[in-house]
Amino acid sequence: MPHTHDETLLAQVAALPALPGVYRYFDAQEQLLYVGKALNLKRRVSSYFQKDHGGTRIGHMVSKIARMETTVVRSEAEALLLENNLIKTQHPRFNILFRDDKSYPYLKLSGNGRTPLPAVVTAPEAQHYPRVAYYRGAVEKKHRYFGPFPSAWAVKESIQLIQKVFRLRTCEDTVFANRTRPCLLFQIKRCSGPCVNLISPQAYKADVQHAEQFLRGETTELMREMEARMMMHAEKLEFEQAAEVRNQLAALSKVLHQQAVDTVTDTDADILAVRVQGGRACVNLAMVRGGRHLGDRPYFPTHVDDAQALQGLEEGEVARPVEVQVLEAFLAQHYIGVPVPPLLIVSEPVDKLLIAALTEQTGVKISAIHQPREHRRAWLEMAEKNADLQLARLLAEEGSQQARTRALAEALDLAPDDLDQLHIECFDISHTSGEATQASCVVFRQHKMQSSEYRRYNIEGITGGDDYAAMRQVLTRRYGKLAEALRTGDGNARLPDLVLIDGGKGQVAMAREVFTDLGLDLSRIVGVEKGEGRKVGLEELVFADGREKVYLGKDSAALMLVAQIRDEAHRFAITGMRAQRAKVRVGGSRIEEIPGIGPRKRARLLQRFGGVRGVEAASVEDLAQVEGISQELAEAIYQALH
Repeated sequence: MPHTHDETLLAQVAALPALPGVYRYFDAQEQLLYVGKALNLKRRVSSYFQKDHGGTRIGHMVSKIARMETTVVRSEAEALLLENNLIKTQHPRFNILFRDDKSYPYLKLSGNGRTPLPAVVTAPEAQHYPRVAYYRGAVEKKHRYFGPFPSAWAVKESIQLIQKVFRLRTCEDTVFANRTRPCLLFQIKRCSGPCVNLISPQAYKADVQHAEQFLRGETTELMREMEARMMMHAEKLEFEQAAEVRNQLAALSKVLHQQAVDTVTDTDADILAVRVQGGRACVNLAMVRGGRHLGDRPYFPTHVDDAQALQGLEEGEVARPVEVQVLEAFLAQHYIGVPVPPLLIVSEPVDKLLIAALTEQTGVKISAIHQPREHRRAWLEMAEKNADLQLARLLAEEGSQQARTRALAEALDLAPDDLDQLHIECFDISHTSGEATQASCVVFRQHKMQSSEYRRYNIEGITGGDDYAAMRQVLTRRYGKLAEALRTGDGNARLPDLVLIDGGKGQVAMAREVFTDLGLDLSRIVGVEKGEGRKVGLEELVFADGREKVYLGKDSAALMLVAQIRDEAHRFAITGMRAQRAKVRVGGSRIEEIPGIGPRKRARLLQRFGGVRGVEAASVEDLAQVEGISQELAEAIYQALH
């Protein structure tokens, strides 16, 4: 065999049953490599170890397999669902993986619609007048939710439509309870003024019910009901009420005619179009809810090339098009824990077993249509066009970033084994007149900023404003343990390819001292020195190993990348410093820790004396004059702060 594997592993493979299940491969470091499903575990898994895969991606993965886990299930559908749950939660290296980005917004109507209405209203209560609002999070049974929507913009547009047509309130309950006259929304006919009793609870409830019908797509029934209501008011000579309903009808008709795509047959559907190019893929998801096209949202999976290479292993098995693989991976992963509409319109034919598994998982009868007609065809063409545009944008952005990475590597004579893994860390110091000093460290790798790896360091024990001492402290803390790991031969320890310092000769000299003390490579340290007049584009690079300063040129792609990383470090340091400073200035934890001082009393103290320093300067008598502060508590505060 081309790869030598442990006898225990091969024996485990030989003992596998010919049953449906899921298998997982791990490397020597216990990193999950791949998750797969099989109708016949023995035949599928054996195919990895019985063939010579050469230098292909399959061969690369098989050579890393050190351990295997399998789970037998009752059916292929069960295997499919388990496979994608594991992919979603454990992020294997060789599977198509979509980011877990399912935080969709909803439109929320407060209350459940079953609260008894008063016969006579003396003072309006918020519970009798449901509020329409934007919402993101877990849904609750005590409120009504509509969606999900593809974006916040789509929710807010729907709220504006409901305000125009049905004039439901959007104000918070606390605002509602304290109004004494109508707000501006009432003046511009976007609210019916329930807060000041300008509409009865019964009439408002009817508007809420009509809004619900509109959101569910029951527009034909809604317009028929509104026409009947208008005629009823007219027959009773209630012309003002009839005119109100007429105006609502006109606004609703205008809204419906403004919809670019609408239909009376499909109320809820998802349209999914996939495009693959240059090793990258895009799945564009468009949503139709309540018969209205709400917009779309692109998704970009990772590991597309690796997953494609692992197809067609068994005898007689035909490798499926990569577009189908990507779309099926999206369907299986995306709809875990997300409501599935009854209709899916797809750009590629997908496995019927997958749709059956989704139906079984969700309890909703789901149908998938490939090559649709009429309005559904128009929907799909729109989604395909957007997928093309989004993928072209991604490739352009990635191409630009890769060009910048390559330009910087060439300009500084960096020679990483893999340009995608070029690792840069950048440091910046931030404070205000020595107060709340913080250092930031940002990380650039794989041609983009890795925000999950950013770190902030609170700098303590130095003279306020001493940036050199701050830089010494943060570099020592950042690289001290790494240097020790390198000395002990830890194979996982790796120094960044480049350490950027936001500063000139002085800061670089300090970094050089730290690296010399730690026994690290000085050639990795580069300072970003501001140019004449501190103008952007005139920066020069200062080296710790004695090389002459370098000016890359204001149009240099390498300098653009350096500036991008430096600016991100500065932004990250500034936001951290401001948060720390704000904590200090509003009292921090010192006042909070005093027994008897809660949020309200703390707020009164800070408001009365203008901040924690004012509270510290106040006498016991001054403190006792604040509402809620007794003489004993004032003395306790004074003692705690002095």
